[in-house]
Amino acid sequence: MGKIQEIKREVKKIIVGQEELIDSLLIGLIANGHILVEGVPGLAKTTAINALSKALGLDFKRVQFTPDLLPSDIVGTKIYNPKDGEFEVKRGPIFTNLLLADEINRAPAKVQSALLEVMQERQVTIGENTFKIDEPFLVMATENPVEQEGTYQLPEAQLDRFMLKAMVGYNTLDEEIEIIDRVAVKGFEEVKSVASVEDLREIREQFKRIHVDSDIKRYIAEIIFATRFPKEYGVDGIEEYISFGASPRASIDLYKASCAVALLRGKDFVTPLDISYVVESVLRHRVVLNYKAQANDISSETIIQKILETIKTP
Repeated sequence: MGKIQEIKREVKKIIVGQEELIDSLLIGLIANGHILVEGVPGLAKTTAINALSKALGLDFKRVQFTPDLLPSDIVGTKIYNPKDGEFEVKRGPIFTNLLLADEINRAPAKVQSALLEVMQERQVTIGENTFKIDEPFLVMATENPVEQEGTYQLPEAQLDRFMLKAMVGYNTLDEEIEIIDRVAVKGFEEVKSVASVEDLREIREQFKRIHVDSDIKRYIAEIIFATRFPKEYGVDGIEEYISFGASPRASIDLYKASCAVALLRGKDFVTPLDISYVVESVLRHRVVLNYKAQANDISSETIIQKILETIKTP
């Protein structure tokens, strides 16, 4: 447990505030799930994942997604070597531990699907060769909510592959003053490597041993089912706004993320509070709303909160 707090402390040396972003990264790393982050530029998204890689001594790469990007720019390609007359495999930036896919919605669908396939399969095929991706492997993809012109929206089926979607907002006034103070006056402290891959394996073993009561499992399943069949669970006034509810993958990810939250809080069991802390991040990109919801300014977070208020807490 101490190691997780040490890692978090190192990351917070250069990140002021942004608790949801830091926790999302740690949850993804512990529970072996990928993260989608939405926020305007300049909110320390790159800095956060880079700091995490340094704290764990892991390899980090960043890819800026653009409309002219090709799948081979991410996964790699075969290059002809005239010396020996053979093709050699040149590995792409996907071969890393922590990958930042910056502004994923700026690249066309074939590039997005190439990345998402690797996220799911954890292997890369280049020509006839298939390569396994080394563990740990975490992708943090970002979306910019402004400047939507010339973007390619991720399809719902692809969004479902992300365990969490974190919303990164502006810092508070006091945090902003602290950022100015740290940058202009004191300077940021250096992030030290405080854990290893072996430590992460041990953390993941602890994660697997987290106890989840049968009532808590039912509670998780009921939350997911209520996104599909709200009236059956007594949730009135939301069915007309939902096109599709969350998939079974959401149940698995909510279970895993809740276990990771429990571990972050130093417990060996899951409570409803752990679930409520992470439920919006797990479901906000999975509950697909219709045009009527947009017209009435109803968000997926509104739907999720209505479900939480109605479903009986164990």
